[in-house]
Amino acid sequence: MAEVTMSERLRPYRVLLASRARAQMQYRASFVTDILGTVGVGLAEFAEVWVIFHNVDVLGGLDFTAALLVFALSNLAFSLADMFVGHLDQLPRYIRAGQVDAFYVRPLPLLAQLMTSDLSLRRVGRLTVALVALTVALTTADIAWSVGTVVLIVLTVVSGTAIFSALFTAAGGLQFFLVDGAEFTNAFTYGGSYAAQQSQQVFPDPLRIFWTFVIPTAFVAYIPAVAILGLPGDHLAPPWLAWCTPLAALLAWAIAGLCWRLGTRHYQGAGG
Repeated sequence: MAEVTMSERLRPYRVLLASRARAQMQYRASFVTDILGTVGVGLAEFAEVWVIFHNVDVLGGLDFTAALLVFALSNLAFSLADMFVGHLDQLPRYIRAGQVDAFYVRPLPLLAQLMTSDLSLRRVGRLTVALVALTVALTTADIAWSVGTVVLIVLTVVSGTAIFSALFTAAGGLQFFLVDGAEFTNAFTYGGSYAAQQSQQVFPDPLRIFWTFVIPTAFVAYIPAVAILGLPGDHLAPPWLAWCTPLAALLAWAIAGLCWRLGTRHYQGAGG
């Protein structure tokens, strides 16, 4: 029997994603309107940063350029995760509609099917705002460029996206227990996104410990930004901790995998 190649294994997912993309772009006026809407969300969040630093020069140890870098890194990671797995927060709707039962029948992993069941291209608008902000921050900040700096930026984007993806996956796993608890899990997904955009020094230490070592959103942008900019950091965010961002992502996915496994084992069907 011929061995199945990795390309052949991934082909069903490529077909699903391509069909979702074509479906969204079929109605161009609606697609453009959706993109402009997500651009507006990104610009509104940027406006919050601009207004704050229009009134103060430094907040939480960061000036405007440093805060812009934190904003850009966090929004870039969240936008990428939201594009591919953000729709997991719609799992209660899938459960009530009986779609999850249909996914179980197919000979493909449940999580992979859910991840490819929707591709939210409209979120590319917010992603564009993040990319522009990142370009401006990196070109205007006083950065001592080196190979290590470039590697750290790449690791930060990849690991930050993985951390937010893990949060969405963990939230999805909990929905098998909560069903109507999306607002509860949103406190950790979208709330984590908001916390990641801030200088962690504006939070009291107990909250900083929570957003660093329990829900590791501080690793998404703030801690790497401290290292990239050569800032001194503090007792909870020394610059060397930025290199532990991939480890934080791995730990986040370990917890997310556990939540997902427990949730899918708990699920008994829609009852239809």
